[in-house]
Amino acid sequence: MSAPSVERHIEIGARRIGQRCPPFIVAEMSGNHNQSLDRALAIVEAAARAGAHALKIQTYTADTMTLDLEEGAFFLSDPNNPWRGKSLYQLYQEAHTPWEWHRPIFDRCRHLGMVGFSSPFDATAVNFLETLEVPCYKIASFENTDIPLIRKVASTGKPLIISTGMATEAELAETVEAARSAGCKDLILLKCTSTYPASPDNTNIVTIPDLQSRFGCLAGLSDHTLGVGVAVASVAMGAVLIEKHFTLRRADGGVDSGFSLEPEEMRSLVLETEKAWRSLGSVRYGPTDAEKPSMVFRRSLYVVKNLKAGDIFTAESVRAIRPGYGLAPKHLDTVLGRRARRDVRRGEPLSWDLVE
Repeated sequence: MSAPSVERHIEIGARRIGQRCPPFIVAEMSGNHNQSLDRALAIVEAAARAGAHALKIQTYTADTMTLDLEEGAFFLSDPNNPWRGKSLYQLYQEAHTPWEWHRPIFDRCRHLGMVGFSSPFDATAVNFLETLEVPCYKIASFENTDIPLIRKVASTGKPLIISTGMATEAELAETVEAARSAGCKDLILLKCTSTYPASPDNTNIVTIPDLQSRFGCLAGLSDHTLGVGVAVASVAMGAVLIEKHFTLRRADGGVDSGFSLEPEEMRSLVLETEKAWRSLGSVRYGPTDAEKPSMVFRRSLYVVKNLKAGDIFTAESVRAIRPGYGLAPKHLDTVLGRRARRDVRRGEPLSWDLVE
């Protein structure tokens, strides 16, 4: 598959996403609503106050995700799993967002000027989300090899965001090809490490520009690390969209609370990623307009003792000091040994008209 040229930007709702725009910040609610619609709406409001540009939920039921079994592979027993001690069915019952909550959540997002969208996990979820006129879709890492789901979502013609956790290069090529052949024109791939939490050492954000060039699409980060450092660094790698899990307070608990940002941290993420993006600028040498007033604090050649006309400039009478109104220090060897054209006072900047 030959990669098309990279899109300069895409539109999601009224928001523009691309290299020439500040990073698009997505607050992922996931199951942090703790099965309370009031809390879910409070999370939407807190995300808006923190400056997030979008809020994402997940659309599934326990029955569309797995079987109601509590044995073997259906039970989470790994001591390193943050959800150990539960069956898959129990986890998804606890974490799912009731479908009747979707409209009030999206309505609140629109009212607050945020984009509201979701990750569907099967075709029924896509059909349902289409009735709500969502502006885009997100495919979770664990579904990025579900080609029928990819094709179903892509056939809506709406922008598609895909997390790349665990996927090999060959798998991603198949996924991207399926999406594009089914009608996806606007695609963002997110570098993602599917551990909860993820460690910075295992995040490999230098993959972001490779995703962009290899697959001819915009790229970003779905970040499960603690804090905002990795997300801010990803901007320098070209990330145009950053997704972080979000909650009101980690102490309140919830299926994803342990690796979710709180409101003040989300605010910091929004501010610091925009600063990082603004700092990228362009390749430039020489003083910027803002730096030009500082040129005076460079060193330059000054006469540091009184001289009479005809006196020889020596290392004792000429030095490179601040401020910067004299000749550049590189001319010192040329000046030494030559004579003063006129009387020169201590503290005069050296210029060629003082030198014979």
